[in-house]
Amino acid sequence: MSDTVLRDIDQMWQDELFPVAEDPAPVGGQRATRFQGYLDQVDWTDQSHVARAIRVFEVALKPWFNPPDGFTWGFEVAIPRLRRLLERDGYKLTDDGTITGGPVAVVADQLLSNLTDPAVIQDHLNRIVHAIEHDDPALAIGSAKELVESTAKVVLHEVGQAFSNKDDLPELVRRSQVALAVHPSNATVGPDGSDAVKKILGATVVVTSGVAELRNAGFGTGHGPGAARSGLGPRHARLAVNAARLWCEFMLDTLADKSAPWKQQREP
Repeated sequence: MSDTVLRDIDQMWQDELFPVAEDPAPVGGQRATRFQGYLDQVDWTDQSHVARAIRVFEVALKPWFNPPDGFTWGFEVAIPRLRRLLERDGYKLTDDGTITGGPVAVVADQLLSNLTDPAVIQDHLNRIVHAIEHDDPALAIGSAKELVESTAKVVLHEVGQAFSNKDDLPELVRRSQVALAVHPSNATVGPDGSDAVKKILGATVVVTSGVAELRNAGFGTGHGPGAARSGLGPRHARLAVNAARLWCEFMLDTLADKSAPWKQQREP
């Protein structure tokens, strides 16, 4: 930013609806400090904020990809280094200066914010993201099964119901859905009690069992396989992770929904 005038720095950020920034303690020259002031406004946990900041970065990088005649701008060093840094966080810098992609999000962050102790869920999510990024389908499948199991236990804990470590996955899934009044056997009013939603929820129970069976068959970590995991690839990892996500997101979303049937039933 040391080669960008203050007016242009303000414009690129304000075009993305960021308010006028107050300069922080100096981080370099006046222009770099002004840019840092805008960076300090970005909520990096808010995906809409991040998306807007990424668009600012694309504007800021345009001179690197369309330099005036006679300028090199240090392409040979700067752009490869920037590509490596972006790739570390799941992004890709294209040849025309567009930034695509982003970090893997298995379960929306906001669904964890209302939990008493989200650490156990976050631990499984971290392992899944690591497995996907490092092409380890066995770890992704094993962690997807554990994510379903922990989500069921977290739900039961949040609603004040005891569970045993001896409870198997199908039982934990069943009990947690009953606790939130979203099991196909629950008689509830509204969409949750409709045949259509019950069919979907019934199918998700089968899906979670399939994830567990895939892991127990030796294709996921947690059980030592009797032979090499032949033919296992990223598509199987994505299948297991997306299956786990379907059930876990709905359960955590229902747990956080103040108007959900289970909340209404508990109110005096």
